[in-house]
Amino acid sequence: MTDKPKPTSVNAEGIFEPFSVENVPWENWSENTRYGSRSRYLSGFGGASHVGVAMEELAPGMESTLNHYHMLEEEQALILAGEMTLKLGEKTYLVKTGDYVCFPAGQKAGHSFYNHSDASCRFLIIGEKNPHDVIVYPETGRVSVRLTGEGYDKSATMEYWQGADTNKKK
Repeated sequence: MTDKPKPTSVNAEGIFEPFSVENVPWENWSENTRYGSRSRYLSGFGGASHVGVAMEELAPGMESTLNHYHMLEEEQALILAGEMTLKLGEKTYLVKTGDYVCFPAGQKAGHSFYNHSDASCRFLIIGEKNPHDVIVYPETGRVSVRLTGEGYDKSATMEYWQGADTNKKK
């Protein structure tokens, strides 16, 4: 079985042309009943590989992602319609249509969205696609290394010389 290539705005000459957001298909995802949304990956449809832009729609009662922060990658969000709760570090904020939020790289305050309202909330999420990024999940202790595609338990940290034989060999 082969995966069908995702549609894009590329023409017969290999040029990515302007497109209507409505032409970008929705993609749904969920993890049990707590997490999930639907997204239109605008940047991928338009041929971008360095900056990611997605239009997301978060249904009532759903959370967007595990709370996380990026060491090397910046993210930004623009709320297009509706309202939801932003968890940022230890605080929560009501964000609504027209609000904008930046998550600078290296800001050690986890972020995630929760739709507390009774209507869907639509927003743009913009981020770099840094292949060397390290993502930290404060609530679960996971550290994800994008370059290797692996995740680690933050509680298993080591001192620099721990486990090394520091005596001269005779």
